[in-house]
Amino acid sequence: MKPTNAGDASPAELARLDAHRARLLRLHADDGARLAEEALILHEASRLAGELAVRCGANSRSSEMAFRSIAAEFAVALRVSDRTVQRRMAAADVLVHDFPRTLIAVREGRIFRGHVSVIVDEGAQLPDAASRAAYEDAVIPFAECEAPSRVRAFARMVAERLQPRSLKDRHEGAAARRGVWVTELPDGMSELLAIIPSVVANGIMDRLNQFVEHTDGTDVRRGGGAGTGAGKADADADADADADADAVPDARTWDQRRADAFGDLCLTGDPAAHVGPAGIGSIRARVQLQVPVLSLLGRGGSPATLTGMAPVDADTARQLAGTAPGWDRVLTHPITGVVLAVDRYTPSVELKRTLRVRDQHCRFPGCRQSAHRTDLDHTIDFALGGQTREDNLAHLCRRHHTLKHATAWSVVQKPGGILEWTSPTGHVYPDTPTSSVMFRPEADWNDAFAKANTNVHTSVNMNANANANANANANGAANTQEKTNAHAGTSIVSDAARGGAGDAPPPF
Repeated sequence: MKPTNAGDASPAELARLDAHRARLLRLHADDGARLAEEALILHEASRLAGELAVRCGANSRSSEMAFRSIAAEFAVALRVSDRTVQRRMAAADVLVHDFPRTLIAVREGRIFRGHVSVIVDEGAQLPDAASRAAYEDAVIPFAECEAPSRVRAFARMVAERLQPRSLKDRHEGAAARRGVWVTELPDGMSELLAIIPSVVANGIMDRLNQFVEHTDGTDVRRGGGAGTGAGKADADADADADADADAVPDARTWDQRRADAFGDLCLTGDPAAHVGPAGIGSIRARVQLQVPVLSLLGRGGSPATLTGMAPVDADTARQLAGTAPGWDRVLTHPITGVVLAVDRYTPSVELKRTLRVRDQHCRFPGCRQSAHRTDLDHTIDFALGGQTREDNLAHLCRRHHTLKHATAWSVVQKPGGILEWTSPTGHVYPDTPTSSVMFRPEADWNDAFAKANTNVHTSVNMNANANANANANANGAANTQEKTNAHAGTSIVSDAARGGAGDAPPPF
């Protein structure tokens, strides 16, 4: 039996906790209802300002004064800036007019305030009412069961699919505005900002994270440079016996280490102020892509997805897949989108790769920690007879891995990779794999597949109940054919320059 702290709570204490939980839920639902009511009030005020502006004639200044006057009326009563009220009036117009289903959902308590801002932000670029309605129909049910941080990635993907212009065209225009600039801050600090392609930005962040992990076990730090590149001379002096006298405990936080590595890499090309067990040349950025097979073949324009976070145009995805040391072929359920199998054309540990594709991030509800920075946890402990197989493994970040083993929280794994978490008060929270939603086939898959006119297919046989078992041939051989029924979803996951950090054995 696992050690636990929360499990020692008495029934009376658990009842108190459950009552606090219920009260907090009511407060959030009431907050959503107030948000909806406020949006309707501000929207009506905007309409009134519009009517007054029409009577003011064609003079733009006179029209603007009507809005300013009403905003000032509210602002003085609420003791806030009239500019703030005017911005809230504009936001209310967008919510009420462009996203009516979202307004209804938050008013009914099905989603909360945080979900509203995510849904509106990610759908703001959709050009017409029909596409926004389709967007809301897809995103709101997902938002009813997930945290805003997870909803954002899914909403971005849905919005991308509904865009009339291809991602390639929009990316070319956006890339033309790339740049780097500095904003001066107080106390001798500055903020360095860059607008660069998503693949590059995520690769940079991953390389910095890997460097911090790479040096995390180093107990000492030489020299006093804080990410300035000035540590080069100190690093060169490591061979001297006197260098040990300058060694000091490295008390920097994760963010401080990452910022220092960033500064050193930009100024010197190598993090010279740091001492690690191996050179920086051994660290490579990891970029994981999910690419529809038709796009990879150049016969489809559907965008790829960057680790379930951001869309990437098909040309960039093909470039990365072409230079990747290996890539995975992912077979998905034709209805539910659940990952059925992952095979690889270069030698690897297939089970770990299957789980990384299925989970994508920590599987505790609401957590978005990337899979390569998590532990593979046995749902039923290995020491208690749990088997090392797909339906008994899931990725958990260290925080939630510890929570599972050291508190009264418990989890059961259901078919399809669904984890059912039970809190100390007895409430059940299911967590569905993101891949089940991300890989769900598009409605026009059959048409797109027929138009592709390609002989490159993957054979997946399913019974009439569309169960998730791939049928082997009669002699039991793992027969991979280049055929498929037109309903089977296929994606390619490329691990361009991806390392093996996710293959580390779990601590439990």
